Amino acid sequence: MKINKNLEGNTLTLALEGRLDTTTAPDLEQAIKAELNRVDALVLDFSKLEYISSAGLRVLLSAHKAMAQKGGMKVTHVSEMVMEVFEVTGFSDILNVE
Repeated sequence: MKINKNLEGNTLTLALEGRLDTTTAPDLEQAIKAELNRVDALVLDFSKLEYISSAGLRVLLSAHKAMAQKGGMKVTHVSEMVMEVFEVTGFSDILNVE
């Protein structure tokens, strides 16, 4: 998985490309933790994300909890396949998906 970072003011956008699974979830977790103290809002761009596993969902939930105390987190450009995973797991009710 490739993670493209873009920091504008206090908003961090992470554009994910590839698969967010057991192997790559720790990379996303590290990328988020490294920037948490510097940002007030987090945007995850899933336009090029092909797949998400339960390990990826765990990282999203952790990031959502951390960002809830700040400006929040949103997930954008979610594919049908990933949205289906969000709906089946209830994440569509928890996350701000645009």
